Amino acid sequence: MSSLDLNLLVALDALLSERSVSGAARKLGLSTSAMSRTLSRLRVVLGDSVLVPAGRAMVATPHAHAIAEQVRALNASVHAVLRPPPKLDIRTLTRDFTLRANEAFVLLHAARLGAAVAAAAPGVRLRFVPKPHKDIGPLRDGSVDLDIGIISGDGAELRAQTLYHDVFVGVVRKGHPLFGEGPMTPERYAAWGHVVASKKGSFTGPVDAALAAIGLSRTIRIVAPSFPAVIAIAAASDLIGLAPCSFCRDDPTGQTEIFDLPVTTPAIVISQIWHPRMDADLGHRWLRSMVVEAFR
Repeated sequence: MSSLDLNLLVALDALLSERSVSGAARKLGLSTSAMSRTLSRLRVVLGDSVLVPAGRAMVATPHAHAIAEQVRALNASVHAVLRPPPKLDIRTLTRDFTLRANEAFVLLHAARLGAAVAAAAPGVRLRFVPKPHKDIGPLRDGSVDLDIGIISGDGAELRAQTLYHDVFVGVVRKGHPLFGEGPMTPERYAAWGHVVASKKGSFTGPVDAALAAIGLSRTIRIVAPSFPAVIAIAAASDLIGLAPCSFCRDDPTGQTEIFDLPVTTPAIVISQIWHPRMDADLGHRWLRSMVVEAFR
């Protein structure tokens, strides 16, 4: 068969259950002549008579009788697949979601998000996994449900929803001499040693490009693997740290101060990112709404 006509499956199920062309026609809302033509098509496709006259009634052929239960089950499965998904009852949902996010996001937001999810859906669990790179493969294969961060350049196929905008700020220990030297200028900023975060171990970034544009450069002494590490190092040294503002607002130790950079860097757009095949999944849509609420 070059193509599959599911209408034939539906008609065959009706014919085998009714054992009557007119009865099957009434069941499917068709005319008797239309059902008779469909029976003729079925006979050609199956290479079998399907139904044959027996007095005033019709009986199934041995082949039709043998496949009747299979046809009924297939027809039910097709209807189940093509039916819209049932309404989601969050209170009874049992499901694990995997979220990929960096360490700072987990430290700042996982507790609040987890509490909100647990209150709404006790059967839902969140699994946070590290984000060593921006590879979109885990979103494609379903091993990661949701990615929190900056959408990568090769993620054109993905869906993204902005959660918030952030900016880089400088981070120093309380009492750092930088604040006793007068107004913050690019020259004073660049004169100190620096600590930055880079998963790739890079010693340059947007700040260095902005400084280079005005003929300046800075000395990066330490490259750390995460922004929380940058903040900790800055708090324990005279190095100037660089981190998103949202990571620095609530310092429970009170050991650091933040300041606006004396150069302009691009805004940071933090999004939740998912694969389009999860667009209509009700559980996934609910999770995305919970993430948005957590940031609102």
